[in-house]
Amino acid sequence: MSATRYTYLGPEGTFTEAALRTLPEAATRELVPMVSVPAALDAVRAGEAAGALVPIENSVEGGVTATLDELAKGEPLMIYREVLLPIAFALLVRPGTELSGVKTVTGHPVAQPQVRNWLAAQLPDAVWESSASNADGARLVQEGRYDAAFAGVFAAATYGLHPLVTDIHDAANAETRFVLVGRPGRPAARTGADKTSVVIWLDDDHPGALLELLQEFAVRGVNLMRIESRPTGQGIGNYCFSADAEGHITDRRVGEALMGLKRISPQVRFLGSYPRAGVSPDEVGPVRAGTSDRAFTDASDWLTRCLDGRF
Repeated sequence: MSATRYTYLGPEGTFTEAALRTLPEAATRELVPMVSVPAALDAVRAGEAAGALVPIENSVEGGVTATLDELAKGEPLMIYREVLLPIAFALLVRPGTELSGVKTVTGHPVAQPQVRNWLAAQLPDAVWESSASNADGARLVQEGRYDAAFAGVFAAATYGLHPLVTDIHDAANAETRFVLVGRPGRPAARTGADKTSVVIWLDDDHPGALLELLQEFAVRGVNLMRIESRPTGQGIGNYCFSADAEGHITDRRVGEALMGLKRISPQVRFLGSYPRAGVSPDEVGPVRAGTSDRAFTDASDWLTRCLDGRF
């Protein structure tokens, strides 16, 4: 395995690259752009890279389906950390292009919902076509295939373009969440401000099936930070659930919730426990009464005493 190489959703100039460069270790790694999320992750599976940074969630558009689906299938991978990056777009054009001359625009599909209102107000007649990434859209503008691309302003220099309009976003404080993914190993150390990600498959489709899964978290006081269904590819009505839970697998409440899921689900894929980006342990509120590690230990000790006749 190449321990000095990280892959990311390319080409150069993507928001993913910008997020990756916020990691201290990126300065000592070879950063290799890939054409797609599956390609970035497959390089890790093949041992050609130690890790891959890929987008997984956007505060406006929701989950990045390519990443969610790729983590749910194929050879297992694990998330070791996450990065939050504020997102604002620039309209990149070839030098000399005026706004009135923009008839075709491009960008990543996830970008479109974040600039839809601006586009309707400023360029109502422009035709949108999606590109593999925002930076790839900039490359296509450089080649003359489109008049403008929505991308990070930092991509302008890479592709010799001019940022005609900057700080474009329909929703203030928009963010994209990225995850650093590697081959399975020991989870990142517990920090007190952690997140655990899993994929869960239903045993069969029956009334209350999803409720049964959710109750494994609820009765143990584990807060779900995100849950969404994804098709398994095995026919209409067949879904798995991608979820992020607050806490670390070494927290008793989280570990027991995962064991509960494993008892009732035919397949549970553990995607890792890792530090929450931008959150310190001091900012994490107290756990619900009766769900702390001490509460679980006390209950276990009580059961032992009952078995020994010492109650």
